[in-house]
Amino acid sequence: MPTRIKVALAQMDIVWGDPAANLAQARSYAIDAARRGADVIVLPELWSTGYDLTSAVDHAEPLTQGIFAETARLARTQSIAIVGSCLARLGTGRIGNTAVYIDAEGRTRAIYSKTHLFRLMNEHRHLTPGSELAFFDTGRGMAGLAICYDLRFPELFRCYALAGADVVFLSAEWPHPRGDHWRTLVRARAIENQMFIVACNRAGRDPDHLFCGSSCVIDPTGAVLAEADEHPALLFAELDLATVSKTRADIPVFADRRPELYS
Repeated sequence: MPTRIKVALAQMDIVWGDPAANLAQARSYAIDAARRGADVIVLPELWSTGYDLTSAVDHAEPLTQGIFAETARLARTQSIAIVGSCLARLGTGRIGNTAVYIDAEGRTRAIYSKTHLFRLMNEHRHLTPGSELAFFDTGRGMAGLAICYDLRFPELFRCYALAGADVVFLSAEWPHPRGDHWRTLVRARAIENQMFIVACNRAGRDPDHLFCGSSCVIDPTGAVLAEADEHPALLFAELDLATVSKTRADIPVFADRRPELYS
C-alpha cells in the first residue's frame, strides 16, 4: 500500500459570514491543488463563514446538505480529499464546529465536532461541544482530526497516537497575539507523539481579530516540512507515513511510558 500523501493547505482570508464567496475561494484552491498533484487539501476552521457565531443558526446546515454537500461535490469532481470545519446542525438545538474528511470520491470518511470550545471567541455561548474523536483510515495511513483550541490539549493528540495515528489534520482560526504559541504547540504535538501534524490556519482579519497564518506541516521528528507567512497562500508538502514507525522505533517513547503512574 502506498504510504506517501501530498497535502495542500489553503490558508484562506475568510470572508465574514459569506458562504458563497468562501466556497468560491475553496473551489479555486482545490482546483489548483488537484492540478498540482495533491491528494488532500486542508481548509481552515469555519472556512465557510468565519466566526460569525451570532448568525450560527442561519449558517449551520445538516452534514449531508448545503456547504457539506457542495464540499463533497468539489472533492468528487476534482478527485481530491478535502478536510475543514464548518457550522453543522447536529440535532434539535445543537450546532457544532464540525470538521469532515471527505475522500476523493466524495464520501465522508470522518466527522469531528470540536470538543474544546474557545471561550475567548464565545463558542460556548453558541455551540455544542463534540463528544467523540475521529480516528480513520485515509487509505494510506491512519489519521485523526482536531480543531484550533484543541491544540492546547495534549491528551487528545496522545489518544490519537496511542490508537495508531500517523497524522492529525488540524484546521484553525488562530489569532494574534498568540502566534508563538501556535508555532510551539504544533511542533510539540508532533514531537511528543512522533507523528505528522498538518495544521491549516487562516489569514487576514475579521471584525474583532487579526489572524497569524503560519500554516505548517511538521514531521514526526519536529522538522518543519512547509510553513506559510501571514498572507493567503496555498502550501504543499509530501508526507511519507512510513517514517512514523521508524521514528517511534528509533526513540521508543511509547514502549517506555508508565501509564500506571499517570492516573
